[in-house]
Amino acid sequence: MTKHKLRIIPLGGLGEIGKNMMAIEYGDDILIIDCGMMFPEDEMLGVDLLIPDITYLLENKDKLRGIVITHGHEDHIGALPYILPQLDLPIYATKLTQGLISVKLKEHRSLIKARLRLITPGVRFQVGNFKIEAFPVCHSIPDAVGLIVYTPLGAIVNSGDFKIDYTPVDGRPTDLSKLAKLGNEGVLLLMADSTYSELPGYTPSEKIVGQTLDHIIGDAPGRVIIATFSSLISRIQMVIDSAAHHKRHVFIVGRSMRDTVKMALELGYLHDPSQALSNVDDLKKYSHSQTILLTTGSQGEPTSALVRIANRDHPEIRIHQGDTVVISATPIPGNESLINRTIDNLFRQGANVIYGSRSNVHVHGHGSQEELKMLITLAKPKFFVPIHGEYRHLVIHAGLAKSLGIPEGNVFVMDNGNILEIDGEKGRIAGRLPYGNVYVDGLVLGQHAQVILRDRRMLSRDGIVVVIVALDKKEGTLVGYPDIVSRGFVDTEHDGKVIEQGRELVASTLGNGHHTEQSAIHTRVKETLSKFFYEKTKRRPMIITTAIEV
Repeated sequence: MTKHKLRIIPLGGLGEIGKNMMAIEYGDDILIIDCGMMFPEDEMLGVDLLIPDITYLLENKDKLRGIVITHGHEDHIGALPYILPQLDLPIYATKLTQGLISVKLKEHRSLIKARLRLITPGVRFQVGNFKIEAFPVCHSIPDAVGLIVYTPLGAIVNSGDFKIDYTPVDGRPTDLSKLAKLGNEGVLLLMADSTYSELPGYTPSEKIVGQTLDHIIGDAPGRVIIATFSSLISRIQMVIDSAAHHKRHVFIVGRSMRDTVKMALELGYLHDPSQALSNVDDLKKYSHSQTILLTTGSQGEPTSALVRIANRDHPEIRIHQGDTVVISATPIPGNESLINRTIDNLFRQGANVIYGSRSNVHVHGHGSQEELKMLITLAKPKFFVPIHGEYRHLVIHAGLAKSLGIPEGNVFVMDNGNILEIDGEKGRIAGRLPYGNVYVDGLVLGQHAQVILRDRRMLSRDGIVVVIVALDKKEGTLVGYPDIVSRGFVDTEHDGKVIEQGRELVASTLGNGHHTEQSAIHTRVKETLSKFFYEKTKRRPMIITTAIEV
């Protein structure tokens, strides 16, 4: 049997936090791990989210065998509604992750019937040329798994998002014995989560958060409003348990949170034996001291329930003096200003807001340095690739691997689009795919959205000028005087002189000619006005010319 080279191609999640997606290729088979989204950066004006560039997958559709999902967070499943219409593939996931995928597709009113296949940790399944086995890992969501991919050249371990928590809320710790056994048998390649590789020591247990929330709920004089991710099932369970303990009622505010809680209850991942969960229509029946509101908005998302409450824009809920608001999440990079604005608005209305790392109302779900070193020591991989993190996280994680004895030539810090080739004995970066951001702004804009973003940046900075000229239909000569309308460029009431001079300049530029080509008219007007406006205002507005034949 001819042995092919194993190819590892990250399509997202390296050099960034989010849009995790990895392709593993051997011969005529490509396996995809995860399919996530990422929040946009500040300068990506009007963009809702970013998704992986799947150009290479579309070019090799006949080789694609399936998508395996490690867990149900947005940065691992959020791109599915946009990518599944292009890649109709079976999706392998654990029970809760399947439920979250179904909720996600329903939110997007997707007409695609996802071909979901159930993963049971410890049970191997075949996808193309690959045998795959999932093993439990501890993360901030139940049913998270790492993956062992058995290839003809050896075993690959993908850690997924993980930490080592000895007292997890769901009672399912990371399966260290499986990793140790595998390490003794031989691991060809370890790909491991790098998100918190900068932090020394160990990540605190989720149990600390439960204790803190219980104290807050017990001590709060009035309502408690808790904002967290809708997918943080273990956090929601803590709130339900604490509500039952303190004889409070929990009201779910926000559609995505309601849908997720309903699904998790049906699948048995949430339990409410004391019936603490109540219908939001019954909110007015209970005093503030009997009430907990559980809501989305921990990232300051403009349409979320918490932000609408903070902006006094929610149809049913207003902040009252004595309310306690808990932000139980860590800011995603780029969202800090949105969260800070929300917190300020809540304080302004008299709420006591509890937030930040010192308050112990959130612990992250990723391993710190000692946990990362433990994983490498147990797995004993021949080759190592740090994944899931900004570039500095990957470099620091690579340094940890080298300090534990993995040869420098066997450790690869990669970028999205890089191609790592392994022949069993040696590995090398064998090239790079053409790779770019794919933007979603209502619809998928694709890689070429850079032009749109450039125009939006120009509009936000210097405004727009629309020049309207009337031309004689037969002669192509200027009729009357050009009109200029500006938005976001100058205040026409106070700086109307600049606009008036611009009109005169356009009239003199087009006055004596016979014009038949719209493009030529636009070019002449743009060249003339751009230079003139910059001389007068030191700004370069977007200039659009409309020629009307009369």
